[in-house]
Order: sequence, then structure tokens, then C-alpha cells
Amino acid sequence: MSVSGRSRVTAAVDTAAKGYRGKVVERERARALRADAWTLEDIAAELGVAKSSVSLWVRDVAFEPQPRRAGRRRAPNRLQVAKQAQIDEAHAAGRRRVGALSEQEFLVAGVALYAGEGAKTDGMVLFTNSDPAMVSFFCAWLRHFFDIDESRLRVRLYLHDGLDLDDAVNHWVDVTGIESTKFLKPYRATADATLRRTKHVNGIVGVQYTCSKTHRLVMGLVRALLTCGPLPSGVAQLAEQRTVNPFVVGSSPTPGASTSRS
Repeated sequence: MSVSGRSRVTAAVDTAAKGYRGKVVERERARALRADAWTLEDIAAELGVAKSSVSLWVRDVAFEPQPRRAGRRRAPNRLQVAKQAQIDEAHAAGRRRVGALSEQEFLVAGVALYAGEGAKTDGMVLFTNSDPAMVSFFCAWLRHFFDIDESRLRVRLYLHDGLDLDDAVNHWVDVTGIESTKFLKPYRATADATLRRTKHVNGIVGVQYTCSKTHRLVMGLVRALLTCGPLPSGVAQLAEQRTVNPFVVGSSPTPGASTSRS
């Protein structure tokens, strides 16, 4: 290598060394901030250096990650405003149309709810759901229309690992009016990221009442509802066109339901 070439290399090394020495303060500050759980972006902005430099300086610094900060809230756009207005109007229209339930309407509403969400196996009334409004409605319906022995009511709780069990139990005690001593051993589920990410914070509950007579009375109402008539014009014909596979567990027969295997 020529003398001039060696000079250029030496100059470059000296410049790099000076530059490195010039960042010693920033480097130590970056490491201190990282130990306080600052993000790489925040450190880079604070020190006025590149994020890539910060990453190299702090890569061996241990820290406790902080919860992700919520982004700046933006005002809703025109479409979001219109959507919310439509939802609010639909809710108001629903309340006007349904109004206050009569005794008969309350009975039929509860029967329909159980027909969709209740257990059909003989011997036990069991309603399972994650929606506190539905669970509360069912409990009120069950207590109002049937002679219930409160001491025989039980609650099954299904809750993901990592969620607060005590908070969930207290939540469902308030919803169901069933004391915590009547809660069965909870099922703690391990989330499978490949299947779903959503977790119900308070879990899913099954309100259980073991009584064959009561369950048969409930199912009698369900069958009556699904085979009642006459239906409003056009509904009966539509029901006859919709078949239910009677061999699927939990399916309920409807008018026109097929009774043969395909």
C-alpha cells in the first residue's frame, strides 16, 4: 500500500474513533433509558440519533417491557359517524317496537332464548353464554316461571389462564344472583393462538339446575314454540322449506324437518 493510501486509511480510522468517542455520552444515556424500559423509538428521538445505533448500544440491556401505549385518538370520520348514528337509531327503534314485555311475551322470549342456547339433554336445565345481559335475562325467566330451589342452582365458569378468577366470579355473582359457594370448579383454558385470539375477560358461564321435571317442562315449551301455529302469512311456508338434520346433537325439530338420513 502506498504512503498516501496508508494515510487515507489512518485518517478514516481516526475519524471513526473520534466519532465513536463523541457518542459515548449518548450511548451511556441510551443504556440508562433502556433500563428504564424506554422504547428504541423514544430513545432515538430523545437523543437525536438513529434507531439502528440505539439498537446496537442497548442490545444487551435487560429491561421490563411496559404495556403498549394507546395511540392518539382520532376524531371519527364521516362514515364512522354515519354508522354510529344508524346503530343508535336501530337501538331506539328496537326499544320502541319491543316496548315493555307482557307476562306472555316474557315467557315466549325466554323459551326462544333457551331453544337457541340451552342444553337439550334430559335431566338438567343448562344455559351457557358469555353475554351478561342474556344470562341475567335467563336467570330472571327461570326464577319467574318455575318453582326453583335456589340451593340447587350451580354455575360453571370457563375462563382462560391469565385472567383474574376472583374478578370473574364476583362479576357472575352479580349477574346471576347465585352465591360464589355454588360455583363449580372452574375450567381454565389455555389459549391456542392458531384458533382464536379473543378472550372473554369474565369468561363464559353455564347456569345449571339439575331437575328432570323442570327440564322437561322447559323442553315442552320449546317444542310448543317451534310447532305453534298459525304463523303469520308466509312464515309457515318458509319454515317448511327449511329442514333441520335431526341427527345433529342439539338441533331442534321444526315444521317440515326431515326425519330421514340423506
